Amino acid sequence: MHTLEVARKYEKEYEVDADKRPLFHVTPPIGWMNDPNGFSVYKGQIHLFYQYHPYSNVWGPMHWGHQVSEDMISWKQYQTVLAPDMEYDEEGCFSGSAVMTNLGHVLFYTGVSKDKNGGCNLQNQCMAVGDGVGYKKLKNNPVLTGAVMPEGFSHIDFRDPKVWEDADGRYYMLAGNRTYDGIPQVVLFSSDDMYNWKFESVFA
Repeated sequence: MHTLEVARKYEKEYEVDADKRPLFHVTPPIGWMNDPNGFSVYKGQIHLFYQYHPYSNVWGPMHWGHQVSEDMISWKQYQTVLAPDMEYDEEGCFSGSAVMTNLGHVLFYTGVSKDKNGGCNLQNQCMAVGDGVGYKKLKNNPVLTGAVMPEGFSHIDFRDPKVWEDADGRYYMLAGNRTYDGIPQVVLFSSDDMYNWKFESVFA
């Protein structure tokens, strides 16, 4: 497994010089980046997380990189916030979103793991809570597994949670999914506390 400590040490040791990176665009300190995640405002600052593989310039087990801005022009680089270091996300911490709550800055992401036979990847939704700098994964992750969905919905393609608090005080989540016969869909869930989720409907 790729631990957070090792990732942070690696990016610090091998960081690409600033004069070799674009001045305007957000770039990682080293390695590969793709999807933006958790784009949000917390404690007056704009937080941008992104899919990140520090150990190579090609796609690999996904981490979350992190940068902060006050104007969306100048960005300050923070240390890696998520690494695939738990059994439920050992194959990668995939894309997600962030919510400002009374608990702190809450990250939702897709944890990817192998099934019990070590074969297919399983994708489940996980949480980490932080203060805008450091984040800790929940002990009871994943908070939402494919088991809550109707029969015939894929547990392999079930990812990229978008979470928000609605005017009614409840939390809602949209996630990508497909049926076992290959039909793509977006599924909707609800929760009163962010920890316990129930399936609502096929949103689209």
